[in-house]
Amino acid sequence: MLRFENPILLWLLVIIPVMALIRFVMWRLQKKKYKRLGDKNLLRLMMPNVSKYRPSVKFWLIMATVALVIVMLARPQMGSKISHEKRTGIEIIIAMDISNSMLAEDVVPSRLQKSKMLVENLIDHFSSDKIGLIVFAGDAFVQLPITSDYVSAKMFLQNIDPSLIQSQGTDIAQALNLGMNSFTQSKVGKAIVVITDGEDHEGGAIEAAKAAHDKGMNVYILGIGDAKGAPIPTGDGGYLKDNTGNTVMTCLNEKMCQEVAQAGKGKYIHVDNTSDAQEILNDHLTKLQKGETESVVYSEYDEQFQAVGILAILLLILEVCILEIKNPLFKNIRLFKKKK
Repeated sequence: MLRFENPILLWLLVIIPVMALIRFVMWRLQKKKYKRLGDKNLLRLMMPNVSKYRPSVKFWLIMATVALVIVMLARPQMGSKISHEKRTGIEIIIAMDISNSMLAEDVVPSRLQKSKMLVENLIDHFSSDKIGLIVFAGDAFVQLPITSDYVSAKMFLQNIDPSLIQSQGTDIAQALNLGMNSFTQSKVGKAIVVITDGEDHEGGAIEAAKAAHDKGMNVYILGIGDAKGAPIPTGDGGYLKDNTGNTVMTCLNEKMCQEVAQAGKGKYIHVDNTSDAQEILNDHLTKLQKGETESVVYSEYDEQFQAVGILAILLLILEVCILEIKNPLFKNIRLFKKKK
């Protein structure tokens, strides 16, 4: 399988047909000038050393070299090579609330963006752990199955948006139940981290947290937002309003978050504009029992730009060695003779 690390650079290959067109136009203009000078056969006799084909050969060798250099800069890679690794770490499922209330800006830049930043910083501290992503509102689904591919985790994290789930609400119970079924069978420390403002709670979360604890899973509830409340931006400069025209205020349901964390024998952590929540969570996760996870299978790609670069150099050397005029050492050699 062939891939390019920087495929955008391949657009530079458009230079090749542009240069070919320019050369064709110049060749046509030069041909017209020769016609004005005299008879074509006479001019050929006056310039016996002028080669008809060598300039074209040199031009296309240069173009081929330019094309290869562009391909080389795009870093062609071929694979895939399968590798197996055994890691020692823990497994973490992040359940992120993406209801519309998470757009409130009582936490900078918003509850949702702060949540993303927190998770991204969490991933940056991982080395041998596995992570999975669940998003929920009135419904819940797995955004990313548990994996040790941190690059993919960050990519999926950036795509999280309230539009992913149309059903509004905060169904923490469903997120916890889905999280319990998202771990592997490895005997390692397991944690479910729920990031939510707890508003419009659907119920059943306390029972789900108890069930998670009974299965040996640690439940952490990260309550994000301000209990005093904040309006919900609509994206057009205004704020969400109810049926009577009043601005909707969304408040952190801190009491409910604490109750769910207590039911799961876990920890409630309040997320504000500081990094305290991040540090507290990291401290708790490092205390979890680490164990050997299942083999990780991933694809690696071997760099191929060296071979492309060598080929470009060889073509460039060949172009330099070819003279634009006929080589006087071989002027008497005729590979093809005209029949008499």
